[in-house]
Amino acid sequence: MKLWATSDLHVSYQDNRQVVEAIAAPDASDWLIVAGDIGEKFADIEWTLGKLSQKFGKVIWAPGNHELWTTKDDENQSRGEMRYKQLVELCRSLGVITPEDPYVVFDGERGPVTVCPLFLGYDYSFRPHGATDVKSALAIAHEAGVVCTDEYFLHPDPYPSREAWCQARVQETEERLEAVDGPTVLINHYPLVRDPTFVLRYPEFALWCGTTLTADWHKRFNAVEMVYGHLHIPRTTHYDGVRFDEVSLGYPREWKPRGTTRVKLHDVLRES
Repeated sequence: MKLWATSDLHVSYQDNRQVVEAIAAPDASDWLIVAGDIGEKFADIEWTLGKLSQKFGKVIWAPGNHELWTTKDDENQSRGEMRYKQLVELCRSLGVITPEDPYVVFDGERGPVTVCPLFLGYDYSFRPHGATDVKSALAIAHEAGVVCTDEYFLHPDPYPSREAWCQARVQETEERLEAVDGPTVLINHYPLVRDPTFVLRYPEFALWCGTTLTADWHKRFNAVEMVYGHLHIPRTTHYDGVRFDEVSLGYPREWKPRGTTRVKLHDVLRES
């Protein structure tokens, strides 16, 4: 039995839907992590998770920013925390594990690990050079013409701001992780440390890529691996001896030049 991972399937693109259709579990008992950004519409998220849950023994989902968008062409116009709660209920109806469910233990060839899907958000603390606070950081990003679409479609209701929502999620999640014994696999749409964002073509975009509040979590919570997406730069790096895997598919214009029509599933607990 294997634990696999992918993210950023973006099934609003027909080419990506075809890739999802072609995903197959090497073994029916294998588990699959989906680290966010399936799509923007409820119907697309339901279709994707429904397909994947039929192919894998267990599917584990952590939300990305796109699932939390409220777009005019989605029949579901819920916003913020209410939208997230509805997504959780959708997942549960399909048997998909969410950040609101008890963490599950995967017992594979390398022994048991607790698999922890997280929903943390961002708080604009990955700031560009010269920024002293959130306001100045966003001003620098706007001046550079680098502004995440979240600013228009991702609403923090009922929280006063996205950073307030992030801070609440961090506190709640931290308390849960402190109760976990033994090794963990930590899953979040955004990396838990800032370092992976240093390769971004537009460094200002790091503002929408995580929070400094989680910078030591991979050490504090005994992670053997951290799985994330969002950056659309699939690669493996190591921080403090912990492997970080960016597992995104990305947009067709990004993955097609790689010469493949199949999503690469990442073997989370591989030896090297």
